Amino acid sequence: MSLHQYLENLPVGRKLLVAMLVLLVAVLLTANLAFISAAYWISRQSVAPQALQSLAALVATPELSQTALRSRDSARELLKRLASYTALRAAAIYDADGNSLARLYRGHAMKLPDRQTGLSSWQPGAFYSSLQVELSSRDGQPPGHLLLVARLGLPPAFYTGMLTASLGILLVSILLWQLVSRQIRRLITRPIRQLEALTRQVTREKNYALRARPGTMDEIGHLTEAFNHMLSHIEAREQQLKQARDDTQSALERSEALTEQTRRSHRQLEQEVQVRSRMEKKLTGFQRYLNSIIDSMPSALIAVDEALQVTQWNQQASLLSGTALEDAVGQPLLFAFPDLGPWLGQIQNTARQQKVARVERVCWPCDRALHTHELTFYPLVGGGGLGVVIRIDDITERISLEEILVQSEKMRSVGSLAAGMAHEINNPLGAVLHNVQNIRRRLSPDLPRNRESARETGVRLEAINHYLQAREIPQLLDGIQQAGSRAARIVTHMLSFSRMSRRQRTESQLPVLIGQTLEIAGNDFALAEGFDFRAIEIVRDFDPQAEQVPCIANELEQVLLNLLKNAAQAIHQRPGSAAGRIILRTRRVPPWIEIQVEDNGNGMPEEVRQRIFEPFFTTKEVGQGTGLGLSVSYFIITNNHKGQMEVQSRPGLGSVFTIRLPLAPAGPDTPKKPTPGTQAGRR
Repeated sequence: MSLHQYLENLPVGRKLLVAMLVLLVAVLLTANLAFISAAYWISRQSVAPQALQSLAALVATPELSQTALRSRDSARELLKRLASYTALRAAAIYDADGNSLARLYRGHAMKLPDRQTGLSSWQPGAFYSSLQVELSSRDGQPPGHLLLVARLGLPPAFYTGMLTASLGILLVSILLWQLVSRQIRRLITRPIRQLEALTRQVTREKNYALRARPGTMDEIGHLTEAFNHMLSHIEAREQQLKQARDDTQSALERSEALTEQTRRSHRQLEQEVQVRSRMEKKLTGFQRYLNSIIDSMPSALIAVDEALQVTQWNQQASLLSGTALEDAVGQPLLFAFPDLGPWLGQIQNTARQQKVARVERVCWPCDRALHTHELTFYPLVGGGGLGVVIRIDDITERISLEEILVQSEKMRSVGSLAAGMAHEINNPLGAVLHNVQNIRRRLSPDLPRNRESARETGVRLEAINHYLQAREIPQLLDGIQQAGSRAARIVTHMLSFSRMSRRQRTESQLPVLIGQTLEIAGNDFALAEGFDFRAIEIVRDFDPQAEQVPCIANELEQVLLNLLKNAAQAIHQRPGSAAGRIILRTRRVPPWIEIQVEDNGNGMPEEVRQRIFEPFFTTKEVGQGTGLGLSVSYFIITNNHKGQMEVQSRPGLGSVFTIRLPLAPAGPDTPKKPTPGTQAGRR
């Protein structure tokens, strides 16, 4: 432990005593040092110089001076007599010539000059004082010189007396210190120790009724009063705590009773919580199951409250609107699904009137195509107020199926009508063609029967034939025969359209069949229309896995030939001078073999596409088409081959006809689900 820490840990009384002792010692030392310094200064300034002056005046008398200068021995004798002077430290006598006669040293040897002439530059030192006087000689000789050196200081007796006085003063100071320490112990230390003892007693006995005896009215007295006041407050607080302890004990007894009751209630609550937890788990699982069902539905389901804030949103709604579930729930319906903006008023009316409302055939773009949707608004009444459930169904496929069903009904009705008309037309048409053939035969001069009849009637066959040639009768007969043949072909198409094909399908090489059809189409179109089919670029994109297909080869050739002729005509009729191109594709898409005929012709609008497979519907000029080519082709593919046929087209962008044939022969009850076209159709 350091001195500083030791002093800090001393009691207050001892600290005061130590402080007084240090103060007394400091005062005593300071007074002694001051007194000694003053005496030293006085002796330096007046005592030593005056003593040297007196001593020099004594030696400078003629009697002593002449005696000292007489010889060296007399000089030494004089210096010995001066040695009794205690302050003298050194002395020297020089004769008239300046030579040293005798020297005196007391204490350590001091180097004095050998000649009197060296006294001018000699210095005795800082603590010494020197005096040089002349010694008179006799008979008129030059004077001698005396050098006296005294030490500047006080005599030892002074220090002895000073020390004795200091010890006396110290003794008196110690006696006074003892007297003061007794008073300090009585007035300061004892009251503090009494207060400390009382504090320990209060702490040990926990008796806050004890009080300290008041003493003086100094700081210790005030501290005693404050301590008594603190004990009073502690006693009062102890009474309050005792009362509070009693109250707490009674409250604890009541709380124990309540705790037991609470414990029983807690057990019941735990059982109820377990039951509720199981119910919540079941409800959560059921909610997830319902959400999975709602998300799995093909329809978009959206639930909104009376303020049209979204409360339910399934996955199909996210796909249709592009808004995620977390971004839609809690948002206004207009922000989550902007396309429903035109029907917000109708949705609000559904919530107010509680009536189901429907909006049919709403067209929205989806997957880069235009899809048709049906909107249904169902009123919803729940605990949170009125609301509406919005169901959005994609009816594009249904509309296409409806069109196909309507088309099939038309085909069935027209088929029955075509069968009757074909039978009715076939008989007179056969008579016309037969009679035209008979007219040609009976006008021919090569037949003997004709020449015989001409001789009998007196008519020359050459003249008749000349007349007929002049009147272009043979050309008229050719026209009748061509028109009759054309009518016969129409009747044949109508009959094949109205009759079920009984021929069996066989495996055919699809690339070979398409090549034969292209050759026939090139020859037929070039001769009939004056347009070179070979000028059109034919692109073959064949799938190696789709080379064989079960079909009726001649009927499939008829269908492909009809599609190629229509494509060539569409390219021929389009504006501009861009090169014509027909792309023939084959693909194996189980359970189908797909055949596509794509051209870059002028295309067709939607209203034409919807009627393209109707019998007798044509966009060609009168005399150029019958409107049975595509209808018969559709019948051959869908009825005879149990396949599918559809068209996609847009004005100015060409058309794509798609034929799907089943990979395996199908029975008459095989279901067909054609994929509807999303663009406009063909002619």
